Amino acid sequence: MKFKIAIIGAGNVAWHLAPALEDAGHVITEVYARTLKSAGLITDRVYAGEPKDDLDFSTSEAEIFILAVKDSAILEVADEIILPEDSILVHTSGSVPLDILNYSSATYTGIFYPLQSFTKGRKIEFDEVPFLLESDDEETLQKLKKLAKSLTPLTYTVRSKDRKAMHIAAVFASNFSNHMIRIAEEVMRRQGLDFEMLKPLIIETISKSLQIGAKAAQTGPAIREDYETLEDHHRFLSYNEGIAEIYRLVSQDIIDS
Repeated sequence: MKFKIAIIGAGNVAWHLAPALEDAGHVITEVYARTLKSAGLITDRVYAGEPKDDLDFSTSEAEIFILAVKDSAILEVADEIILPEDSILVHTSGSVPLDILNYSSATYTGIFYPLQSFTKGRKIEFDEVPFLLESDDEETLQKLKKLAKSLTPLTYTVRSKDRKAMHIAAVFASNFSNHMIRIAEEVMRRQGLDFEMLKPLIIETISKSLQIGAKAAQTGPAIREDYETLEDHHRFLSYNEGIAEIYRLVSQDIIDS
């Protein structure tokens, strides 16, 4: 089944999702952004989508409207968007519940959440991206499953409360891990060292964690309860109280776990 789809938003998710949906055989009818220039950056990536800077979609031929905007904007956009009859409105957030779309004029609502980190310019293999789906309407849910399965075999029906837990877990696994790498970059740079030396260690750590489980893969002074080394590291980091405290808290949590 092929769908006509409108994308609401022009951020990282829209940048990747619009051409991926078109490549899967669907038609992107319109892309909305606050400015036509921003919308045009997305429509330039598809065959015939129309850029829009207003939320009146009353004459749109689209059946599914995908809200790919930041979490804080979902309620406002859902309240303002004007949709045709029998339309399906979904959002792509991991933490915002389904019922926030009750404020919209949509006939049917749902969740179409890709569990992945998106950055413009970096290629995403959508057949490796899990999609978490939800709808209170069974027919709508089946349509969302067909849409997701046109992109990936990894489709899951997940209720809002469970999706929130998964999103929190994803923040720890992805965002926090990335932040730790950023701190490592800063420590190396401050000492005049080449960060390239750490890359094999980072790759091996992630690979081993996924292969044997994070608890079994844990190494380092905290898991060994090597308090002398921990104190020495903490003193070294005294130039930045915030980083030193992160080191202390994470080390203590490793010991306690």
